[in-house]
Amino acid sequence: MTQPRRYVLTGGPGVGKTTLIQALRRRGHLVVREAATDVIAARQAQGCAEPWREPEFVDAVARLQHRRRIAADAEGDLQIHDRSPLCTLALARHLGRPVGPDLAAELDRIVRQRSYQRLVFLIGPLGFVTRTAARQIGYAESLAFARVHEQVYAAYGHRLVDVPAGARCTSGSR
Repeated sequence: MTQPRRYVLTGGPGVGKTTLIQALRRRGHLVVREAATDVIAARQAQGCAEPWREPEFVDAVARLQHRRRIAADAEGDLQIHDRSPLCTLALARHLGRPVGPDLAAELDRIVRQRSYQRLVFLIGPLGFVTRTAARQIGYAESLAFARVHEQVYAAYGHRLVDVPAGARCTSGSR
């Protein structure tokens, strides 16, 4: 079996990564959903209003990402990921949290195995952020958070390809 070709879409919150991922899925590509939003939704359903403040949050995201990556490997070798463990590292840094054991293990694994393609697609901001129950971040903070992503990916040897908002908006395409 060949090494899976895993491509990552990254960027700040609310830039349209999930919308792009959904469009790629509709076109028949194997995509892997972002994990943090689902961790947040599950904890909010259990009554925790701000799960990102919990000490275990970052590791919970890393565990779900790991499970989704393993499941995707069983489906095919060309995968498009809405975020990666490096995004979770950026999240930990943005939140001022230490790297817990689950995230540390996943980071070690992806570095050792070179799990993701070196080319990473950095989705540019739209000029606004729409708040949701899971996304309680303003536009200025989302830009700062995106810079943390850029720094993390660069530090781990990835080459970022800028995908500006205008490049995603072509007339007649849906």
